[in-house]
Amino acid sequence: MTANNDFFWMEKALAQAASVLFITTPNPRVGCVIVKDGLLIGQGATQQAGGPHAEVCAIRDAQARQHALQGSTFYVTLEPCSHYGKTPPCVDALLAAKPARVVIAMTDPNPLVAGKGIRKLQAAGIEVVSNLLTEKALALNPGFISRMTAGRPWVWSKLACSLDGRMALHNGLSQWITSEAARADGHHWRARSCVVLTGLGTVLHDDPLMNVRSLPTPRQPIRAVIDSRFVVPESARIFNGDPVWVFTTQRNEGKEARLQSKNVKVIVMPEKNGHVKLEAVLDWMATQQINEVHVEAGPGLNGALLQEGLLDELLVYMAPKILGDARGLFNFPMLENLQQAYQFAFFETQTLAPDLRLRAHMQQRWASLLASVTHQSNYQDH
Repeated sequence: MTANNDFFWMEKALAQAASVLFITTPNPRVGCVIVKDGLLIGQGATQQAGGPHAEVCAIRDAQARQHALQGSTFYVTLEPCSHYGKTPPCVDALLAAKPARVVIAMTDPNPLVAGKGIRKLQAAGIEVVSNLLTEKALALNPGFISRMTAGRPWVWSKLACSLDGRMALHNGLSQWITSEAARADGHHWRARSCVVLTGLGTVLHDDPLMNVRSLPTPRQPIRAVIDSRFVVPESARIFNGDPVWVFTTQRNEGKEARLQSKNVKVIVMPEKNGHVKLEAVLDWMATQQINEVHVEAGPGLNGALLQEGLLDELLVYMAPKILGDARGLFNFPMLENLQQAYQFAFFETQTLAPDLRLRAHMQQRWASLLASVTHQSNYQDH
């Protein structure tokens, strides 16, 4: 089988992984296709936690079509797991299928896997090729990989602004700077996240729901509020009965009990400079198996996350408007020179007429994630 065919089929496996973007948390989104004699004989993607993983779904699909699996090639977007969790090890299902080859997009840095799946396949005489379209596979699972390697979720901030980088007028008006198409696209990013995080100021000023409404999703992300003094109104719309986390430094047992009846969990966090310690919030989220955090907040929380080095990625929706003297995206002390600037790297642009979506990440942090899932191979990533 030629390299070109391998890339073609791995793209199909990546499409399978992308099809379950909203449902697999806290597990990674994984896709698998099985090919024999140049034909697709089975395909599948990881289901909700506790359900079958991608390889098992693809094997069942091939069996339902009455295809023989022996001698086939499996294309999997993540190294098959080699440990018992809520499901048996996927690598054992592959061994039973007796394929000739297994092609893997990226290795799994989970300490319970970490190359063990690859070695078990190789020990059985199965050819294993890895590091194929690795960066595309990583882009579907940055939060899971970050949690496995850095002990913290992947955090992006969704920002809507004018061409001159302004998010609201000084009187607070901001609806709507960007178009309906841009706002609908933003709901896609809410839907794929585990947590939508905002600050007290946004709740007080906009009284938002912060849930997913512009597209169907089987799972709403948890919504969370940073409220250092615990003054959030109990009547806020965000407390609509779906799960909400409130992070604070203050205790108020009566208020906590009343909010608990609305499915709100109040988490008391360490304090830093009179505010909730944001690093501790993300560390706590990792213990709750949170992979991706979608921030929609004002310049105060965005600036604090930036200064603490906790923003991994920016998701910017830019409208072709000039607002002039208006509120910026981030609040932090004035810089003295350009070398102090917070540096991101653009990696994707997309037009959402009439607006532009820009994505940028912390390049060194992304490179570290990529290195953690790259296995020595005869393929170089494309």
